Amino acid sequence: MLVGAIVVFSLFPLFYAILTSFLSGSALYDVTEVVDSGFSIKNYASIFDGTQNFGQSILNSIMVAVSVVAVSLFLGVTAAFALGRVKFRGRSMLLLAILAVSMFPQVAVLAGMYEMMQTLGLYNKSLGLVLPYMLFTLPFTVWVLTTFMRDLPKELEEAAIMDGCTSWRIIKDVFMPLLWPALVSTGLLAFVAAWNEFLFALTFVTTDIGRTVPVAISLIGGGTSSQELPWGKLMAASVLVTLPLILMVLGLQRKIVSGLTSGAVKG
Repeated sequence: MLVGAIVVFSLFPLFYAILTSFLSGSALYDVTEVVDSGFSIKNYASIFDGTQNFGQSILNSIMVAVSVVAVSLFLGVTAAFALGRVKFRGRSMLLLAILAVSMFPQVAVLAGMYEMMQTLGLYNKSLGLVLPYMLFTLPFTVWVLTTFMRDLPKELEEAAIMDGCTSWRIIKDVFMPLLWPALVSTGLLAFVAAWNEFLFALTFVTTDIGRTVPVAISLIGGGTSSQELPWGKLMAASVLVTLPLILMVLGLQRKIVSGLTSGAVKG
């Protein structure tokens, strides 16, 4: 009974958003009007009417999120190899320092990151968002992959060294196939974090053509009162960008659980 109540409580906002996305006019506020007005996909069609470049915003978010995942996994795997397999003084302190970076709230580093973006010429560029997004994706990626890497059999590495493999070949050909559960889980979580991020995207990109999806949704109906907001259009946009994430999580849930469990328990 309690589990059922939790499920209903968790899924009701999504159900309401999907239902509302197909309604318009008075049916949005009076359920008795739904039968008369029926359901329509015009809210979804209106998203791509060309006035807000919503399609471009989706492409920007995909480009940024994929880039963040690629860079995070590359740096995370190489850093995890050094932290998990190579013994050196201060290794534990370095790992704790990496994790501590993720504890800072975004607003605390906003001013410094703004100056850095300006100096590097990345301000108002969609791909420039990859740099600030690494603040909250890379520490988690390094932490999970390090704990996973640390518990891989040492004999595999020793056998590869005996065969003349370099460190990079050991990572690529020996460890990478064994790291897939951790790579999938950390990569997907990094993708979701980059896809949903709002504060940095709002601050560092101010042009319509370069905005990401969260900012584009927040600007739908901008300048109007809450009573006049196009709720149907807002819900349609929200559903459109949420459903792919849900499908990705459902499709990869076994690898996600396996990766996170290995990283949490074995460490």
